[in-house]
Amino acid sequence: MDHHTEAGESRSGVQTYVVEGVVAVLVLILGLTILYGSRKLGSGWTTDGPGAGYFPFYIGLILCISAVGIFWQSVFGKDRNTEIFVDSVQIKRVMQVLIPAAIYVGVIQVLGLYVASAIYIALFMIVLGKYSTIKSILLGVGFNALFFMLFEVWFKVPLYKGMINLLGFTGY
Repeated sequence: MDHHTEAGESRSGVQTYVVEGVVAVLVLILGLTILYGSRKLGSGWTTDGPGAGYFPFYIGLILCISAVGIFWQSVFGKDRNTEIFVDSVQIKRVMQVLIPAAIYVGVIQVLGLYVASAIYIALFMIVLGKYSTIKSILLGVGFNALFFMLFEVWFKVPLYKGMINLLGFTGY
């Protein structure tokens, strides 16, 4: 099926029913995992009442039944949605945020929450926001200095400093 935007140019990408089918399979896998785990816990009725896995078993069963129904309806149904779910321009925008966010999570492990967040904020402002480098660095460091004071000093709640504690000189 040929898909067009309002301006008339052709749109290519993954159709919605394919995405719905993949999500249904993922929900089925989740349901089967819950069923397996609940059977190991004991999903039957015991002398004291329901076993530890009794209610999770039925939740997993409901997930599996729902997933099969959604898969059948989305992939084989007569009203399946053949519109484009996401095109290349839209997925590029999502990846511009998703990939740096995933890297940020990894950098937190090494540099800690405060330093990684300062870098993350500054780079996002520079690259995606097109702000000046100085303003971006000042705001990234400033916000994280504020958060450091809030959590570490005032609330006395230590947050993760990373394998390389670059803030060790502060005594926290």
